[in-house]
Amino acid sequence: MRASSLIQISLALVLALVAGVLVFRFMQVNRAAAPQMAAPEQVELAVAAADVPRGAKLTAEQIKLAPFLKSSAPSGAFTKDTMPVGRVLSFAVAAGEPITEARLLQDGASHGGVSTLIAPGMRAVAVKGNKVLGLAGFIRPGNRVDVLVTLDDETREKSKSRTKLVLENVRVLATGTELKQEGDDTSTSSVDVYTPEISPPQAEPLALAASRGELHFALRNPADDGTVLTPGTDVPGTLALLTSTPEGKPVPKVRETKVEMISGTERSTLRFPQ
Repeated sequence: MRASSLIQISLALVLALVAGVLVFRFMQVNRAAAPQMAAPEQVELAVAAADVPRGAKLTAEQIKLAPFLKSSAPSGAFTKDTMPVGRVLSFAVAAGEPITEARLLQDGASHGGVSTLIAPGMRAVAVKGNKVLGLAGFIRPGNRVDVLVTLDDETREKSKSRTKLVLENVRVLATGTELKQEGDDTSTSSVDVYTPEISPPQAEPLALAASRGELHFALRNPADDGTVLTPGTDVPGTLALLTSTPEGKPVPKVRETKVEMISGTERSTLRFPQ
């Protein structure tokens, strides 16, 4: 190997070593100069240990602590020193969801029940029930129903009895003493009282209908929120359903054209209405 080649190789190695040392020292200097990043500060907040329905009075078993970033902690949250044991939920809380002051009734309201389930501006009115009214027990808390009433219309001279759909898409708060649905929709229960959630203007006709007439509930599909306006019906209107012609009028004859076809020894007739 020539001497010039050895010199070039040696020089390249020296330059590579010097470059490596310079890069290493540069990285060490930058690392020392970089500010130390502090770990984000965390705080433990009270969350629901399981799904808790609205109106429930919180117990220690229903609450647990979970870590949250202090910078993103929700307003009104509770810590280990301020656990909301004994407070009543005004909104349902899912498992793992923080419990905040905005989801609770005012401090001092220590009683849950049906009153905490009523939405603001709405009212709960109880009506007497039976197996017919409750669709053989299939109406459960949380279902939505239409309310029909049958009563005597004193303003009419004849056929005073009249049935009318008076309320629709009404939520049932409670059936008897049950405030939430137990089991699936296949189970039934017979109760004596149904408590729907309605507005104050709706409470008046419902109270009148319950005291002067006979109520019926029509169970709705949860996804059906359409509005249906009905004129109501009386005895003549009900008896007139599914009739072909008004009573006393003859059935008009349909004019038709007949065509007789003969094929060999077979004969057939075709009829064409006009």
